[in-house]
Amino acid sequence: MYKLPVVIQGGMGAGVSAWRLAQTVSRQGQLGVVSGTALDEILVRRLQDGDPGGHIRRGLAAFPFPAMAERIACEYYISGGKAASASYRTTLAHTHDEPRTLTELCIVSNFVEVFLAREGHANPVGINYLEKIQIPHLPSIYGAMLAGVGYILMGAGIPLHIPGVLDALAGHQPADYALHVTGSREGDLGAGTPTMHFDPRDYMERDLPPLGRPAFLAIVSSHTLAATMLRKANGTVDGLVIETRTAGGHNAPPRGRLQLDGQGEPVYGERDAVDLGKIRELGVPFWLAGGYGSAAKIREALAQGATGVQVGTAFAFSRESSLRDDLKQALVDRARRGEAEVFTDPLASPAGFPFKVARLDGTASEQAVFAARPRVCDLGFLREMYWGDDGRIAYRCPAEPLTTYLAKGGRAEDAAGRKCLCNALMANIGHQQVRCGRHVEPPLVTAGNDLAGVARFLPPGASSYGVADVLAALLPVVAEQSETPAGP
Repeated sequence: MYKLPVVIQGGMGAGVSAWRLAQTVSRQGQLGVVSGTALDEILVRRLQDGDPGGHIRRGLAAFPFPAMAERIACEYYISGGKAASASYRTTLAHTHDEPRTLTELCIVSNFVEVFLAREGHANPVGINYLEKIQIPHLPSIYGAMLAGVGYILMGAGIPLHIPGVLDALAGHQPADYALHVTGSREGDLGAGTPTMHFDPRDYMERDLPPLGRPAFLAIVSSHTLAATMLRKANGTVDGLVIETRTAGGHNAPPRGRLQLDGQGEPVYGERDAVDLGKIRELGVPFWLAGGYGSAAKIREALAQGATGVQVGTAFAFSRESSLRDDLKQALVDRARRGEAEVFTDPLASPAGFPFKVARLDGTASEQAVFAARPRVCDLGFLREMYWGDDGRIAYRCPAEPLTTYLAKGGRAEDAAGRKCLCNALMANIGHQQVRCGRHVEPPLVTAGNDLAGVARFLPPGASSYGVADVLAALLPVVAEQSETPAGP
C-alpha cells in the first residue's frame, strides 16, 4: 500500500516522458509516468543507435523470457550505432493480424521502459497509453505489468475494457480487446465485433507467479465521460484524470459543431466546462490536468476536492525529459523572452482530435517546412481501421499520400492540413528518419499553454532547469497537505 500522489507527471509521447524522467520524478515521491506510445519503434531505434550507456541491453537482460529478448537484440542492435546518414530500419505497422515478432516486441519494449523507470527505488511508476492506438494494447500492457508497473493511465478515447484486461493479465490469463472499425462490413468475416486476442501463456518461457494488478486511471475531459467510465467499465476504475483543453498533445474536441476563432483555433464554450461538483459526487480520487503546474493551481485543485494534479509541460522541458536538447532550449529561451506560442491546430492530427503545436522555426509548425515534406506514412500508429470492399479490415491515414488515401475511400477534405505525427514525434526525441541519405524528418513539438510560463522554473542565471526545480516549486504545497488515502 502507498499514498496517492499529489503530482502526476504527464505521460508525454512519443518518448518525451521516457524512463529517465519518470524515474527522477518517482524517486522524489510523486508519480513518474512513461509514455507507452510507439515504444516498440523507439526501442529498435535506440538499439540501432548503438544503445548509448547500455541501458536498453540492461533492461533486456532483466526480461524474464531471455530467448525472446535475445532475438530482438540480435535483430536490431548495431554496435557503435548506424551511420548518421543511414535510414532506420522500421518495425512493421500494427494490423489486426499481428505477427508474433511484433507482439513480442511490444511485450519486451514496454517491460524495458518500465523496468528502467523503476530501477534503483521502490516508489510506483505509471505508464500512459492512447486508447486510439488499440491494436498493441494487450501485449504492451502485459509487458509493463511484467516489470511491475503501478499505474496504467489511458485517454484519447473511452477505455471501458481496460480494467478487465488488467484483471485477466494479472493472472497470466487470456484477454480480448474490441476494436473500433469505421464503416459497414460486408463480405466473408461473418458477424461479430473484431477483437485483438492475447494469451500470455503463448509467450511465456517459464511459469511466473501472479502479477500485481496496477491501478487504472482513466483520462477524461468531462463529467459525463467520467460517469460513463465508472458505470460501464468492465472492472475497477481506481481514479480519474480530468484533462482540460489547455493541456498539451491531443485535446478533446468541442462539443457540438466545430467553430474556429479568428486565429483558426477551436472555440470551446460552456458545454465544454467540467462540472467538478459532479466529479466529486462520483466518489473516486481525481487529478486535474491542463494548466495546473504551479503552487497556486495545486492549492486551487486541492480546495476543489482533487487528490492532486497532473503536470506535463513543466516536465517536458526539464533536463531529464527526452525531448531533443536543441528544441527544448529554443522553446525555453522563447518562453524566457515572452515569445512562446502554442497553437491548437484543429487539423494537424490524423486522429481527428485538436492537437497543441508549439510554434518554432525549422519545425513542421511552419507551413513551408510542412509543405516541403513528402507525404509518407510508414509507421502507421494513428491509422484508421475501416471495412474494405472485401469485408476485411483495411487501414488508411489522412496524412498518407493523397492519391493513396482517396483510393481507400478517404475524402480529400479529411486529408487537408494533416501532418505525420508519427514521424514528427520520433524526430522530437532525436530518432528522426533519414530518407535517401539526405531528407531528414522534421520535428513538430507539442506543449500545453503552460509553455509560456516554464521560465519560472529556471534557477537564477541558469538557461535550463531540472525535475528538482519543478518539484521544489510544487512540493511545499504537498507538504502542507494532510494524509491522503492509501492507493492500491
